Amino acid sequence: MKLIIAIVQDEDASRLISELMNDGFSVTKLATTGGFLKSGNTTLLAGVEENRYKDCLAIIEKVCKSRKQIATSPVTMGGSSGMYASYPIEVTVGGATVFVLTVDQFVKY
Repeated sequence: MKLIIAIVQDEDASRLISELMNDGFSVTKLATTGGFLKSGNTTLLAGVEENRYKDCLAIIEKVCKSRKQIATSPVTMGGSSGMYASYPIEVTVGGATVFVLTVDQFVKY
């Protein structure tokens, strides 16, 4: 058995959960926050049989596409004055960060 941990943007989460569940995968949803953009994302946990984890990864890859977005980045304007200004920067968001772990034991009560 494999444990798939997928960190996806909130915008993709509902569609991904629907697609996974329609294909017979059980999913647990956790609300999380990304460190770089300080924006919400979703972490999904799925326990998957050894022979099906590649199917699960294919669904994640199909649904979670990366895209460009404009974000603001604070910049210090002058040493000790402590003034800040923000300027727009283009960042890539979306996609998925996925971890696949081998599960030694699975117990369901």
